[in-house]
Amino acid sequence: MLLVAGLGNPGEQYALTPHNLGFMVVGRLAGRHGIRISRKDSRALTGTGEIAGRPVMLALPQTYMNLSGTSLAPLIEKHGIAVGE
Repeated sequence: MLLVAGLGNPGEQYALTPHNLGFMVVGRLAGRHGIRISRKDSRALTGTGEIAGRPVMLALPQTYMNLSGTSLAPLIEKHGIAVGE
């Protein structure tokens, strides 16, 4: 499974700021490929589906941008996602 993580800051006050570009990109990917991002998993909102015939997980860490690793590392480990693909 491929993980696509959009980095950003949680909260409406950051919604359209440059720090949330990652959230916006992953949101567009989700919309284009019919993936619903709503499941809470390892301090992130996630959704799974397929893009270009490959299984993917889209993730929006619900930590501040500089702390994204504290959300993504457990998510990667829990789901056995290969790093570096």
